[in-house]
Amino acid sequence: MVAATGDSDKSDLAGKLGIEPGMIVQELGWDSDVDDEIRSAVEDRCGEDLLDEDAQEVVDVVLLWWRDGDGDLVDTLMDARSPLTEEGVIWVLTPKTGNEGHVEPSDIAEAAPTAGLSQTSNISLSEGWVGTRLVAPKTSAQRRR
Repeated sequence: MVAATGDSDKSDLAGKLGIEPGMIVQELGWDSDVDDEIRSAVEDRCGEDLLDEDAQEVVDVVLLWWRDGDGDLVDTLMDARSPLTEEGVIWVLTPKTGNEGHVEPSDIAEAAPTAGLSQTSNISLSEGWVGTRLVAPKTSAQRRR
């Protein structure tokens, strides 16, 4: 008998994304195909509803649901960066290989630096979705001349 390993993975989805209580999380690109278990896990962990695309608050994390054909990823990433704190993170959530809307990892890897972001990790979140973690590169004020 296979124990509930899938259930334990689902219970820590927010942990995989680095979500902590009190964080402000904005969700971009929501559509009927998103994984509601991921959304619920994030809301449960941070203790707040996810902010939508129209929110004006400063946020700690952006969850960007992204599919092939959604438009220009560089432009979207630049828009997603604007409300982020200095330590903020963008998670680009894309359909897994073989699923409708799958995005090649190379597309994200190419778009990130153009948008001023660095890719730090990739994780499997559910049967249908993977996440790519993007952050703004650390810059030191002392190094600037």
